[in-house]
Amino acid sequence: MQGFNMGRYVPPEHEGSTSANKLAGKHALGNRARKAKQGILTVRFEMPFPIWCSSCAKPTIIGQGVRFNAEKKKVGNYYSTPIFSFRMKHNVCGGWIEIRTDPKNTAYVVAEGAAKRDLGEDRVHEGEIQVRTEEERERLHNDAFAALEVKIDDRKRGVADRGRIEELQLVKGKDWEDPYAASMRLRRAFRVERKAREKNEAVTEGLKDRMSLGMELLEETEEDRRRAGFVDFGELDGEGAIVKARAKPLFSREVATSSVDARSSKKSKKDKAMQEAEERREKLRRELKENTRAAMDPFLSGQSAIAASVSIPRIKRKRSPEPVSNGVSLPLGGGARSESNKLLLVDYDSD
Repeated sequence: MQGFNMGRYVPPEHEGSTSANKLAGKHALGNRARKAKQGILTVRFEMPFPIWCSSCAKPTIIGQGVRFNAEKKKVGNYYSTPIFSFRMKHNVCGGWIEIRTDPKNTAYVVAEGAAKRDLGEDRVHEGEIQVRTEEERERLHNDAFAALEVKIDDRKRGVADRGRIEELQLVKGKDWEDPYAASMRLRRAFRVERKAREKNEAVTEGLKDRMSLGMELLEETEEDRRRAGFVDFGELDGEGAIVKARAKPLFSREVATSSVDARSSKKSKKDKAMQEAEERREKLRRELKENTRAAMDPFLSGQSAIAASVSIPRIKRKRSPEPVSNGVSLPLGGGARSESNKLLLVDYDSD
């Protein structure tokens, strides 16, 4: 019976005894194992470090992380650990590059066709101690001249480092001549920093409580203070500004004061007092217009506070003479006023 989703047909007489790959004479890895009889397997190899290609006409560097189809082959052993060789072809020049594993130093080494780029990782830096291997120690034990060279190098290095060591000891000794005073300085500096931290934490916690913030706030920096200084917050003129804003007409044309300024600037001979009088008249006219519009606005009729606060200028009229009835003058209050009010009303018929 054919297996689920196998994709290959196995005859019933060979089922269970062999596989489709053996019947077809193919390897399970396909084209990657075309040199399997030679012990070579094609794998995807990623360059562990940057290298210089030796086969290119111009100096060409192959960066770290570039991938190749490499031929993997076992070339030896380090004790029981196998040593593998990865041989790949550079597609730019067609040259072959071979990189091998180094189980002894747990690294990769370039064996052929390239050179590793010097990044300074293999150098012994200042202050580092180089540990000698067993082979190096054996060579120094057997070779007297090599041991003498190592001793001379160590003596020169000791003379060069002695001055720096003495300088550091002198500086450290000055700092700790009086341990009690040094401890007091350190504790005083720590106390000041601790109080500043506690103050900042209290301010931060208070801000978080007022703003109901559920997040951690960072400390204020000089850049934050500089940016906050650029912001200018304006102030409203209390209740009067709100009343004036509500009383302003919704669809009104703003009176352009620039035209007045332009006319006044053109007439340079005009007296300053006349100009100020004109500006006052213009301002008074604008305020009268806004106040009158606010008092007559039907949408603001329900707001008694605004209507009461807005003052409407009234026009004084000349009083009419008092009416005379049978030679007796009647006052303008009482019955005369009610009669005048009745005369002003319009009587509509039921029709």
